[in-house]
Amino acid sequence: MNRSSIVLLAAIALAGGVLSAQAGPCTKQILEVEAQIRRAQAPEPGGAGAPTAPQSIAAQLHRQPTPQSVETALNEANADGIAALSRAKKADAAGNAGECANALTETRQLYGLE
Repeated sequence: MNRSSIVLLAAIALAGGVLSAQAGPCTKQILEVEAQIRRAQAPEPGGAGAPTAPQSIAAQLHRQPTPQSVETALNEANADGIAALSRAKKADAAGNAGECANALTETRQLYGLE
């Protein structure tokens, strides 16, 4: 399991404990998405269930990715996934169901859960 996956799983576990103490309008959906992410990453870290990003122009220029560029892209995608999930949690804590639902939709898209 690579470092970014470990950090992501730790963040999800920590946030899950905080959410159980403060239930908002979409707490249940957040917990479900976190469980889906954990299940998707468990068998194959960095594979299915890892956040994704759109293909860059550089990727279309017939150049092979370097290990560093792959790691950078994975870290950026992980950061985007964590940020979207964090926005959902903040909206949930504030009682903003609409913003929470939007952030969860983004999270599901980033992780390919839809």
